[in-house]
Amino acid sequence: MKSTQYVEKIRKFNRYYANVLGKIDQAIYNQPFPLTEARVITEINYRNGCTATEVRENLGIDRGYMSRIIQRFEDENIIIKEQSKVDKRQHSLYLTEYGKEIFQDLVENANRGVNKMIENLSKNDLSKLVIAMETIESIYSKEHSSQSEVVIRPCQPGDIGYVAYLHGKLYDKTYKFGRMFEYYVMKGLTEFMINTDRGELWVAEVNGEIVGSIAITKSSDTVAQLRWFVLDENYQGMGIGKKLMETALNFCEELKYQHVFLWTVSTLHTARYLYQKYNFKLTEEKPNEEWTGTKLIEERWDLDL
Repeated sequence: MKSTQYVEKIRKFNRYYANVLGKIDQAIYNQPFPLTEARVITEINYRNGCTATEVRENLGIDRGYMSRIIQRFEDENIIIKEQSKVDKRQHSLYLTEYGKEIFQDLVENANRGVNKMIENLSKNDLSKLVIAMETIESIYSKEHSSQSEVVIRPCQPGDIGYVAYLHGKLYDKTYKFGRMFEYYVMKGLTEFMINTDRGELWVAEVNGEIVGSIAITKSSDTVAQLRWFVLDENYQGMGIGKKLMETALNFCEELKYQHVFLWTVSTLHTARYLYQKYNFKLTEEKPNEEWTGTKLIEERWDLDL
């Protein structure tokens, strides 16, 4: 079967299944809690203590819409916010007792809707349906077993090319950066290979596969630059980004750097959140039209050690 035929079959299935789920959603999620708001309540319940940023990024909700949802939920005593101990600009979200009652109602309504969908299926057909769903989830799931072996190690011969590959692949696929960005990464990496004085590059491995990297390079005797921080999106949520960040910052302290800075772009929301969490401060912005053909905002973030 040609690849185009696979694509057509997948799209046909998607249209059919989206229609099935749409009918269930219309029956379950009515005012005052439409689908998006119900998903936010569910997310806060299962990720007790998460931030609005984490919920927004995980569900793909517009920043302004998310802000309005959170404000409404707070006004109606559905959630409470507590200031984060790590970053005082962030707040952890929790369902109130009233919020938990709403969540339970949503669960019961959803269960009734699904029961109605499957009530006429035989046990054999139901079993095949669940197995097929589990297969799809298994293939496309971004969650990895907690038993996965995560290793952060200094780079070895052969790693540099793979770090460049990760950058090129991720930033083109997700953010539509072009070849110039990959050239920029390769140029910096090759320069680093020539002179690694007071610097280091680490890679993150999961079960022996390289999935991320981070580096520290010398800017002056007292100032370091954090560079080439990247993580395969399929491995987010495993704490790998935090391990990479802590490895780099601990290295800076060991070499008695007094200050570290980095450059990023404003569209990298997950990375920016992590920088904020480790107390980096946004200090400078400048336009960049070199990588995507449209204007990006490059940002400099600084941290006193």
